[in-house]
Amino acid sequence: MKPMIKWTALALAVCLPLSAQAHRAWMLPSATVLSGEDPWVTVDAAVSNGLFYFEHFPLRLKGIGDLDNAPAGGPPGMRPRPVPELQLIAPDGSQLKAENGSLGRYRSTFDLHLTQKGTYKLAVANHGLFASWKENGKPQRWMGNAESFAKDVPAKAEDLKVSQTSNRMEVFVTSGNPTRDVLKPTGKGLELSPVTHPNDLFAGETAEFVFLLDGKPAADVAISVIPGGNRYRDELGEIKATTDAQGKVSITWPDAGMYWLEAELTSEKGISKPATERRASYSATLEVLPQ
Repeated sequence: MKPMIKWTALALAVCLPLSAQAHRAWMLPSATVLSGEDPWVTVDAAVSNGLFYFEHFPLRLKGIGDLDNAPAGGPPGMRPRPVPELQLIAPDGSQLKAENGSLGRYRSTFDLHLTQKGTYKLAVANHGLFASWKENGKPQRWMGNAESFAKDVPAKAEDLKVSQTSNRMEVFVTSGNPTRDVLKPTGKGLELSPVTHPNDLFAGETAEFVFLLDGKPAADVAISVIPGGNRYRDELGEIKATTDAQGKVSITWPDAGMYWLEAELTSEKGISKPATERRASYSATLEVLPQ
């Protein structure tokens, strides 16, 4: 795969609902629950077919590795989207910086020093517009914000479709006892508001989560939960669920291990011109511990 096409595939994997893509974007922590006086976590970030298996390309994150060599263009009609920014939020709400960042062939890697006791949130969020149309019979695609839409997209484009997108990826890590300050929603896009703490999950038990869209309960959101290691199974092992009228969903964990959770919805509510639909997605890597 040529670098330019590769960059575009990554942009689509990160910025569109993830189940609609051939590849999934994810972050994988070395652990989610730690003890001791000076704990560290190493996080891998990648885009791949098999969950938590490095075989496609790294997830580029602002401030991680050498981004100066990122391709500046893409196929006709596709303008590059800015590299998403990694947010590392400490238990007291302060912003932290990644350490020992590296951009490799198949993954990005960084370390997080857990200097406070409590729960940390690692997040990547994107908000913007995605447009597709035809030009001389050829498909064109564009990503950007409302300010640049009028300049970059033809006003009378053939078969023009514009989606308002919001996508969030999160990981939670706890040093010592779990805390809940970082679990407070931002009120933007599709978010997880846990009833069960995401670092308090055990095999055989049922966890309850609430999903919010712009701070309000999100009903009828499709949920997919997939255990890691699907490369080594004949079956995907997917658990499917849908949120109720209050945005709540219950998940019973069959086994211990790392899981990838995704929620997504498409709606015609809460959109602004020039968009005609809204597409929102949320994903998280969760660790389920043995009893």
